[in-house]
Amino acid sequence: MQSIITKPSNQILTILSILLSVSLLSACGDKSATAQPLEPIEKVVISVPVEVSLLSTGSISSDYTTTAVLEPKEEAFVVPRASGIIENIYVEEGDYVEKGQILAQIEPSRYHLNLDRAKADLVGVEKELAKINKVYNQKLVSDDTYDKLSAQYESAKATLSLAELDLKEATIMAPISGFIAERNAKVGNLTESFQRARMFHIVQQKELYGIVHLPEKELSKVFKNQSATLVLAALDNTKVKAFVERISPVIDSATGTFKVTLRVPNLDNHLKSGMFAEVKLNYDTHEDALLLARKSLISIDDSINVFTVENGIATKQNIVIGYQQGELVEVLSGLSGHEQVVVTGHQNLRDQAPVEVIETAASLPKQLVKG
Repeated sequence: MQSIITKPSNQILTILSILLSVSLLSACGDKSATAQPLEPIEKVVISVPVEVSLLSTGSISSDYTTTAVLEPKEEAFVVPRASGIIENIYVEEGDYVEKGQILAQIEPSRYHLNLDRAKADLVGVEKELAKINKVYNQKLVSDDTYDKLSAQYESAKATLSLAELDLKEATIMAPISGFIAERNAKVGNLTESFQRARMFHIVQQKELYGIVHLPEKELSKVFKNQSATLVLAALDNTKVKAFVERISPVIDSATGTFKVTLRVPNLDNHLKSGMFAEVKLNYDTHEDALLLARKSLISIDDSINVFTVENGIATKQNIVIGYQQGELVEVLSGLSGHEQVVVTGHQNLRDQAPVEVIETAASLPKQLVKG
């Protein structure tokens, strides 16, 4: 009975010894593991590359943009008043003519003969009236006879005047000064009095008109002699000045627009009638305005923001803008004018984000031309 109890005791001791050894080894392993300190993790900062621009001051305008086709201030369609064969033509298309200059000649023989007959008739009536006057004072001729002869005399004078006019109208003359835009007449053609086909088209281009139709809401902003700028694609986008000449006093109810006539000086004759022009009607101009590149703006929820850069940090700044013209906008508040404003790379930029300026764009122009 005693031997049975002793044997299990030895086994238990052996097992306890093994467990104790394992615990000591584990404790030593944990102590050696915790004895080595952890290395700190370095924080990596990534700077966003951006391009910045400086602000500037200058003039900026509020414009209304539309289109117009240039028209001559004066033009004339020359049609013959006399009938006959065209005998001579003295001008060609592109020639400049003065008012009263001869353009063409209709064969005048018939009109010379009519004039000679009218002169002869008038001479005959004058002689007869002279005889009657001598005896009329003596009451030897009735009043009725005298009145009839006097009427014949007036009729003969009128016939002579008409014959002189017909002869004069056989010579086609320029009614206005200007350039020959069209010449439809040819030597040998038969013309009819006041025919619909025009012989010549003359345009005066020293001053042109541009007709524009503006929405009725713009009526209060337009006034006489207001300046406008015309951009002509046919002349490599040349800009020319124009001025409001007339403003229609009525609104077209069908279109809701009113007519404005622009006066376009053209003393050097570079502009031509019929040219297409982009019109910028200048409503107002602000001088010495603070100007900012339009591409730097970020619009979020009806607010306008830009990013400014200082010491490598981008700061989001809310601003209020005024007039906008071309690639520039007017800054009314929010910037002092000395900041560097991000113009490229700002679309995904966050407030207080680190940035790296890779390029500074050229500063904005000091002065904008009006219009």
